Amino acid sequence: MGFSIPVYFFPNFIVTKINLKIILLTQRDVNMTLQELKLKVIEFRDERNWKQFHTLKNLLIALNIECAELQELFLWEGDTIDTSKIDHSKREKINEEMGDIIIYLLYLSDYFGIDLLEAASKKIEINRKKYPIDKSFNTSKKYSDFD
Repeated sequence: MGFSIPVYFFPNFIVTKINLKIILLTQRDVNMTLQELKLKVIEFRDERNWKQFHTLKNLLIALNIECAELQELFLWEGDTIDTSKIDHSKREKINEEMGDIIIYLLYLSDYFGIDLLEAASKKIEINRKKYPIDKSFNTSKKYSDFD
């Protein structure tokens, strides 16, 4: 006598009910931190002895190229894109380009010894001061153009 395990599929993860527990199986380790990802990226680079090629100039150019490759996927598209209508193949290309972008950001953060989470948190606080809600709500004006 067998039993069945209900399995529910969602984008990027599977939810399985077993003995009243829900287990999330993701494409990545859900507990991976940005620092752990950075170490993984650095390990990949060092295993191939590529650090010698990772000059500041090369890393910046590579980051810009990857950003341009992401932009290219939307070249000649309209200003408004319904992301629910992006096909699987294009979504995979977007995923790959975004992966490349974060990898180069991690290389740059290693180069400068910058904690990206801390840098982003600080930048959000700076932007809160530059763009107070009462002046920036529902407008695309730059802070220097506020009255």
